[in-house]
Amino acid sequence: MKTPRISLFIIAKNEEHNIAKCILSAKHIVNEIVVVNSMSKDKTALICRDLGAAVYDRAFDGFTNQKNFALSKVTGEWALSLDADESLTPELAEEIKQAVQQGKADGYELTRVNDFLGKRMRHSGMKAEHILRLVRTEKAEFRGGLVHEKLHVDGNPARLKNVFIHHPYDSIESYFDKFNRYTTLAAQTMFAKGKKVCLLRVLLTVPFEFARRYVLKAGFLDGIRGLIWASFSCFYVFVKYMKLWYLWEEKKNK
Repeated sequence: MKTPRISLFIIAKNEEHNIAKCILSAKHIVNEIVVVNSMSKDKTALICRDLGAAVYDRAFDGFTNQKNFALSKVTGEWALSLDADESLTPELAEEIKQAVQQGKADGYELTRVNDFLGKRMRHSGMKAEHILRLVRTEKAEFRGGLVHEKLHVDGNPARLKNVFIHHPYDSIESYFDKFNRYTTLAAQTMFAKGKKVCLLRVLLTVPFEFARRYVLKAGFLDGIRGLIWASFSCFYVFVKYMKLWYLWEEKKNK
């Protein structure tokens, strides 16, 4: 029986410190690697090409559009979606090979675990989650907006048992490298929906976000990393609302 082809696709911007680990974790089980480079200013594109990827340069216009563009460039019967700061474990890579060969479902949810500052997070709202990432290409699409994109498949997905690793922030500097871009996108999304800033909401939401992460989600069990994550999370909420306020100020003053 002919082995179905698997294509790995990734969108990336300034991911020279992560992208090789991501690609190498899956390279031995895929037949094609597609990378959509969001106009990186570092060596991301060069690293990807050296590892055999087809690289497409495209200005970033939202996660949903960017990932659908990447998916449109895939030629394999199966498509595996990874972010640049994610990597497969050897056990999951082997399980993916077997699942595609058997072809019992149209898509598969994979279990993602989260590392923060070099250590596994088990609480803080960062516990393991099941995400659709492996799909039959012709039956799949991303839906959503600038942020919070979600992969959909026309059919009922199954779930694989092994995990892949999300390691978005290996240092505090790397967190703030992405912080500005993500808070801007969040503010732009709210602005596009006509949402306004309510001072009372901000005063309530910001401390609640800390309490939610650190107390309700048991972030204290993650030690100092739980405290850092809860603190960063509430600051993220504050900044996205301040950026939303500023967007309305700019519009008012035009």
